[in-house]
Amino acid sequence: MTTPPPADSVAATAAPAPVIASAAVGSHPLRAALLVMAAVLLFACMDTTTKVLTEHYAPPVVIAIRYAVQGLLMLAILAPGHGRRLVQTQRTGLVLLRSACLALASVIMAIAFHRLPVAEATAIVFLSPLLVVLISGTVLGERVGGYGIVAAVAGFSGVLLIARPGAGLDPLGVVCALIGAVLIASYQLMSRLLARTEGTVPMLFYTAIVGSLVYGLMLPWFWEGRWPDTSQMLLFFCTGAAGGLGHFLFTAAHRHAPASVLAPVMYLQLVWAGLLGWLVFGHVADLLSIIGMVIVALAGAAVALRAQLTRLLGRMPG
Repeated sequence: MTTPPPADSVAATAAPAPVIASAAVGSHPLRAALLVMAAVLLFACMDTTTKVLTEHYAPPVVIAIRYAVQGLLMLAILAPGHGRRLVQTQRTGLVLLRSACLALASVIMAIAFHRLPVAEATAIVFLSPLLVVLISGTVLGERVGGYGIVAAVAGFSGVLLIARPGAGLDPLGVVCALIGAVLIASYQLMSRLLARTEGTVPMLFYTAIVGSLVYGLMLPWFWEGRWPDTSQMLLFFCTGAAGGLGHFLFTAAHRHAPASVLAPVMYLQLVWAGLLGWLVFGHVADLLSIIGMVIVALAGAAVALRAQLTRLLGRMPG
């Protein structure tokens, strides 16, 4: 998610790992890569607007409205074609637990984005695929090997460069981003466990419903009675729409190429996050932080490319 980060971004992100049956995966890698590039741009936009909105509203309020917009858009666009299949699951308890992990990660990451620059927070959360590599050996019985361990250690060293003493980052924001990475890794692992029995659309729909219900119930405790003006209402809508459309494009991409091919493209989100952080907030990361981001991206991409190379070699005769 390696599985890419949830495209809730990252708070995502980081983006969920869509589950597509292998028989349904086509062979259009360029089309798939373009779809992923657009999806991670939308995820970076969602993270940026979340940061803007948390300057004026409590994170649970921002997340509640985002999930509500995303859920309503899914109902309007997908319900007519899917009907009851939109809510049909075989392991509903695990699907709900997976959704709860993402819902909790969303608000934790909203706090992180409020306290950290977008690029640095995004880079820290991109540890989640490397955590999946380390944990999958124990939880899923997958072979990790020395290569995966080295890549994970490299990724952690990159994060240490980003969050080093003297970098000027808010310690609470860093802790929230790390907790978000762990929650997203758990979400991704459950996505793998559910891959054999559940469809992508119902799992996406349940994440929107759970997030809307959980944070909707919290609104009375966090709502300060200040209604958004026109520009803020537009930002709220764009946040939910960017998340929903990003998930849709991300899912569509995985119908044209395997996840292992597309995982390295996910790290383009670090570039989008850096550009948007500069354009919107005027923030430019220092040299050591940029080096740390590059290390995190290369470590994750290396794991994904290794998985793809192993798969290709396994298909070769002899």
